[in-house]
Amino acid sequence: MVAETLPTPPALPALRPALVAMTGLQAVVALGLFAPGVLAPRMGIDPVGLGLFSTAGFLVGMAASLGGGVLAGRLGAFRVASLCALAVAAAMLLAMLGGGGTVGGAALLAAGVAIGFACGPETPASMAILGRLAREADRPLVFSLRQTGNQLGAMAGSVALPILAVTFDPRAGYAAIALVALGGILVFERLRPVYDPLTRSAGTAFGLGAAWRLARDDKALRRMALASAPYAATQIALNGFFVVFAVAELGLGHVAAGLALAVGQAGGLAGRLGWGVVATRWVAPRRLVGLLGLGMAAAAAFIGVAGASLPFPLLLVGTFLLGLTASGWNGVFLAEVARLSPRDRIGEATGAVLVGSYVGLIVGPMLLIAASAVGGLAAGYLVIAALAALAGLSLLGESR
Repeated sequence: MVAETLPTPPALPALRPALVAMTGLQAVVALGLFAPGVLAPRMGIDPVGLGLFSTAGFLVGMAASLGGGVLAGRLGAFRVASLCALAVAAAMLLAMLGGGGTVGGAALLAAGVAIGFACGPETPASMAILGRLAREADRPLVFSLRQTGNQLGAMAGSVALPILAVTFDPRAGYAAIALVALGGILVFERLRPVYDPLTRSAGTAFGLGAAWRLARDDKALRRMALASAPYAATQIALNGFFVVFAVAELGLGHVAAGLALAVGQAGGLAGRLGWGVVATRWVAPRRLVGLLGLGMAAAAAFIGVAGASLPFPLLLVGTFLLGLTASGWNGVFLAEVARLSPRDRIGEATGAVLVGSYVGLIVGPMLLIAASAVGGLAAGYLVIAALAALAGLSLLGESR
């Protein structure tokens, strides 16, 4: 009797092109998301206007994130990437009309809605494809590499957008981002036939309700979602409000404030790369995510208390440390979410857990705006630091 030979499963496509493309997608989304905060001093946008843009974007993004993994299972991860890039371009065209006054506020609100349709689905879609291609042992580093897109986009925007605003017109920055986003669509559509069948074959039977229950009913995933809220609030305090804080309360010029933010983003880039290596080799991802909460709390409190009296070089050190922690946690966090999730539902679980992050991104600006009316943005940094510390301690107190 001849033993029956089982068919060899088809080889997966290469990881690197998907990783590079999805990192680029996040960079484009980050450029669009942080552009109004960087351009605010030249566009006449006050903290209330920034809060309007951010809140609208993150409210829409929260709902879109929950559906991001489901969309990747039905349309394919790279088709979702193309739609996200299109949403960035639309948001930037709307933001060109933003500024002071009723019309400017309405334009910023519309831009925030559009950017929400970009920032919500892009991470679940990326996780859906990269989670299928990367080995479990490599996920902390792979996801950390992918998350560097946020820093690459934010660093480029922090340096280039103020220069464009001073040299030409702030609207030139918005136009440049829109063109980059439209160019990205050409790349995503070229990769789509190779990679999208992998994600279209997974999760098509699941809907939004099932994705939500996946995170709600799992204690460890639920704890991760709750902890991500103050982490995300601390991140938006740096990325979305630091330039306004530095110009209005720390006495920096616009270009110097942009440089300080770029140094913070460089810290985030170093963190996303470095923490991925640390989690792969030395410290369990869950424990490391908890420790990062304590680190970002200390850095935010330092800037909030001492920022106005610090020499510029020491302020750069503070922003670097804040970026290292508050913008460096995401990759390790996503690797832990992937570990806790069923293999064929990583995208859906990610989208559901990230609802917690979007709550932080929505509430964080509200806290900062409220604090600015009472004790300045420095007080808001202290409040957010305290919440991040509590979240870090909660993760350190539980293991699975």
